[in-house]
Amino acid sequence: MNVFEAIILGLIQGITEFLPISSTGHLTLAGRYLHLIDKKNPEEWTAIIAIIQLGTLISILIYFWKDIIKIIQSFFTDNLIRRKKFNEQSIDSRIGWYVIIGSIPVVIVGLLFKDIIEGTFTKDLRVIAFSLIILAVILAIAEKTAQHKRGIEEVKLKDALFIGIAQCFALIPGASRSGTTITGGLFAGLNRETAARFSFLLSMPAIAGSGLLQMYEAVEFIDDSMLFSLIIAIIVAGISGYLAIDFLLKFLKNNTTFIFIYYRIILGILILIMLFNNYIKP
Repeated sequence: MNVFEAIILGLIQGITEFLPISSTGHLTLAGRYLHLIDKKNPEEWTAIIAIIQLGTLISILIYFWKDIIKIIQSFFTDNLIRRKKFNEQSIDSRIGWYVIIGSIPVVIVGLLFKDIIEGTFTKDLRVIAFSLIILAVILAIAEKTAQHKRGIEEVKLKDALFIGIAQCFALIPGASRSGTTITGGLFAGLNRETAARFSFLLSMPAIAGSGLLQMYEAVEFIDDSMLFSLIIAIIVAGISGYLAIDFLLKFLKNNTTFIFIYYRIILGILILIMLFNNYIKP
């Protein structure tokens, strides 16, 4: 991977991680086009993606740094310094609990199916294409049936667990972490902006965990030139990710997610057409 390819992958990761259109799907398409995916060693590509994701983790930390500090301070105050019953804790402290509890399902599923996630099945463009389309349909149903009324202060424990379970489906390439969690938030009755905001906060442990684990396991794949390219990709992903977060939160204040739904369906159909006509291989 050269510097140009690193910039391309960083841009794709940053933009598509937070828009509900699947970063893994887009990165896999780009990786195929740039001939960066070794079918004999798919774990290397999984490791590269996970490491580049650390850039988007940085963008979340920077964008939400005030919220994160308040959550951490309130969490420790209400649970360790001046212990309070859960229902009496501040909303920031409870959000801390919700992020922890909502992260448990994806940790369990991720560890149980680690070999499958890192294998060739999750690089299969047929899986990506159908995931793009199916999640688009489910998101459309959420848009049409959800109430879109509840704000961040009205998030409950059951909502966090439900959205956390929804995040597990993001392990399927093409599904999208933000797509599955925003969909879960909408089904739970949250308004669009709140669903997106909680989705981003919930993604932090998952991105950090997978990125650091894969970084440890990817040492054998990384030489000096690869390390430099990955650093470039992480920086680019961080900058573009920050802009994507800002865009989506402002966009969802007055708009639906249907533009992303249409995009997912069109992209999924295009991939299937290219596969059917042998323009690309699965």
